[in-house]
Amino acid sequence: MAIKNYNPTTPSKRHMSVSDFAEITVDTPLKSLTRGKKSTGGRNNAGRITTRFRGGGHKRRLREIDFKRDKEGIPAKVVSIEYDPNRTANIALLAYVDGEKRYILAPLGLAVGATVMNGPKAEPKNGNCLRLKDIPLGLDIHNIELQANQGAKLVRSAGQVAVLRSRDGQYAHVKLPSGEVRLINIECRATIGQVGNPDHSKIKLGKAGKKRYSGKRPHVRGVAMNPVDHPMGGGEGRASGGHPQSPWGQPAKGKKTRNPRKSSSKFIIERRKK
Repeated sequence: MAIKNYNPTTPSKRHMSVSDFAEITVDTPLKSLTRGKKSTGGRNNAGRITTRFRGGGHKRRLREIDFKRDKEGIPAKVVSIEYDPNRTANIALLAYVDGEKRYILAPLGLAVGATVMNGPKAEPKNGNCLRLKDIPLGLDIHNIELQANQGAKLVRSAGQVAVLRSRDGQYAHVKLPSGEVRLINIECRATIGQVGNPDHSKIKLGKAGKKRYSGKRPHVRGVAMNPVDHPMGGGEGRASGGHPQSPWGQPAKGKKTRNPRKSSSKFIIERRKK
């Protein structure tokens, strides 16, 4: 998908760029696979703000994505490629031969009319979903489960891709987009190929208002606050504010904050590249 640039007719359009949506084939989602999405404004069930700088934004409907890909042995035809306002990647509508329809993340290169399938009988080709034990080594994969039959958790955003490096007993060595190499059970499922819409990272918003459309309010720096509001606030003049930390005192910008006794550490072979 290419990027569309504007002529500088206004200050905001001078640097604005958007996706040209050339891959999108349908404008309206399938109603039976969508549901309402409540906007919380960053507030919890008690009405207190737990995530700062949220609020407003355009109203959206959630598309129900099939992250489990557990409908095995039944071929499906790609009916359409659609835009999803809740994620960076595009989605594809599949129509299975038994009549059921489901949304999946659209891999790069998947076109309308293509046939995809899940399960051990599926070929290791773009868009098909197999367990890690059935995928040839060295292939690009995405939409990876962390626990078998749980549903995909890893490598789901636009343009991301992981590589299946090797297998050792019950575990596969998977190199993630961050550079981290992780052990994942070979019974976990993954989809062949790279997540589509790789040009999403090249989009420039151009104006503050486009950030507001996505439900994000202005972010206030800690050093601009008072000491009562933030550990880095206060001081005479433009003081630096001391050591970088969150409003609750958690160190930031360099200090390791991961729990060294975290149970999942034993599954990490190589740490992510700095």
